[in-house]
Amino acid sequence: MRKVLILSFLMVFFLNCSSSDGEMKAEQEEMEEVEIQAGDFVSGAHATTGKASVSTDLKTLNFTNFKTDNGPKLLVYLTTAVGSSDFVSLGDLKGISGNYSYAIPENTDVSKYKIVDIWCVDFSVSFGHAELK
Repeated sequence: MRKVLILSFLMVFFLNCSSSDGEMKAEQEEMEEVEIQAGDFVSGAHATTGKASVSTDLKTLNFTNFKTDNGPKLLVYLTTAVGSSDFVSLGDLKGISGNYSYAIPENTDVSKYKIVDIWCVDFSVSFGHAELK
């Protein structure tokens, strides 16, 4: 009975370890392949860090290792320049720390909107931005 328990434990341990390592590597490779434009966040009115990237199908904006301060009514804009009135809103900021994805509206010319801006509506300031290159 003891040998059966030890053998069962070892099988579960080795099977779980090997499959998650492979899945993790596949996910990392997939993330690296799906970017067409990317840029690092630069602080504005508040400390903001992380990376913004657009998927190759131009349908998704991804934030990786994103971090900023909390604030009232923070929105994510694709814009031609920081603080510009020419922008496309991607909606409310989903969180202040982590990885997030935003749908880019159909027919948005991503080549025109090279700036991702975290905009505070109440105070009309940019918390931070990333230039997509």
